[in-house]
Amino acid sequence: MASKSSKHGDGVAAFESSTKQLEAIIKVLEDESTSLEKSLESFEQGINLTRSIQKSLSEAEQKVQMLLQGEQDPVFKDFEEQE
Repeated sequence: MASKSSKHGDGVAAFESSTKQLEAIIKVLEDESTSLEKSLESFEQGINLTRSIQKSLSEAEQKVQMLLQGEQDPVFKDFEEQE
C-alpha cells in the first residue's frame, strides 16, 4: 500500500506532467502550419488534459478548505461537476 506522501508526490508529478503536455499542445495549436486533422486531435487531447487538471485543482482546493476548517482527518468527496 502506498503511503500518503508518495500518493501526494504522484499527484503533483501527474499535475506537472499534464500542464507541460497542455503547454506543448497549445504550441501545436498556435502553429499555423498544423493540419486541421492534427489541430482537432490536439484540441481533443487538450480538453481531456484541462478536465484532468481542473479535477486536480478542485481536489487540492477541497483539501485546503478542510485543513483551514481544522478537520483532523478529512474525508474527501467528489464535487459534482457544474455545467
